[in-house]
Amino acid sequence: MGGGSLRCGVVGVGKLGQHHARIYTELKGSTLAGVYDIDRRRAVEIAGRHGCCAFGSLQELGTVCDAVSIVTPTGAHAASALSLLANGCHVLVEKPLCASLKEAEQVLAAAKAYDRVIQVGHVEHFNPVMSYLEKAAYNPRYMIAERLGSYNARNIDTGVVLDMMIHDIGIVLALAKSPVRRIDSLGINVLSKTEDIANARLEFESGCVANLNASRISIKPNREIRIFQEDAYLSLDFMNQKGHLIRKSDIIAYGLKLKIGLAKAGDSSAIPVHAIPIERGEPLAIELAHFIDSIGRAEQPKVGAELGKSALEVAIRITEQIRAARP
Repeated sequence: MGGGSLRCGVVGVGKLGQHHARIYTELKGSTLAGVYDIDRRRAVEIAGRHGCCAFGSLQELGTVCDAVSIVTPTGAHAASALSLLANGCHVLVEKPLCASLKEAEQVLAAAKAYDRVIQVGHVEHFNPVMSYLEKAAYNPRYMIAERLGSYNARNIDTGVVLDMMIHDIGIVLALAKSPVRRIDSLGINVLSKTEDIANARLEFESGCVANLNASRISIKPNREIRIFQEDAYLSLDFMNQKGHLIRKSDIIAYGLKLKIGLAKAGDSSAIPVHAIPIERGEPLAIELAHFIDSIGRAEQPKVGAELGKSALEVAIRITEQIRAARP
């Protein structure tokens, strides 16, 4: 690649893809070479906004790009990735990696065969909240993740597990650092033919347990995780990029004060709640900058195809459990 700017492209410039295009024009080390969308008018609109070319096919885009973001419906991920990898492009595929494990394996094999970087768009891994957790949550014993969103008719062909919960699956897999031993799931469909609300309980070989809740028919959006480990309780808000922690040592100190009469029972204010210092940032911009940097360094990205495949495998198992239990 040399030391020049990477020529980047975007396949699918809808609600999310338009931001990929915007960020490639802003990032140091990248130039937006062009976009492609099956909606020609939309492609021309976004291309005009950023002064690049709207290509008439995926293949044409691939011939002029070094790196491409695939931001299409999940069913098109595998075919798009295989075509672009064959053209010599590095690829960032929005989550989930593919619609099936078979497709995921084909994409992994192609990336290896063509010696290309492939990154999966688990954007929460680039949220400053996750950067903090990767250092602070060193031995989680119990995790509770909640992800709530409003109904979107455009996503009804994909269940809430592959649509939303997969973010938290990737997060807990990364934090637990242990194979999954057991999965218990339940879910219901309310407004669509696929599950709109889901709960999954993951047990890891390490003994850690994660309880995941996802809903896409909520009025108020929410993306939070609570973690219990030996020395502390942590509560983090991915959406607002803030959080707090309570240390075990402070709880012990409160107990001692109760014994000697220096604190009153039920006085929660006697236990210090520490705000977590988080430097805010745009997760997608951080994610794409990491993608560009990984290509320049010829290194595997933080969220590579293997983690993407692992998260997909767990998501599919949860989905199959839910659907098998449906009357």
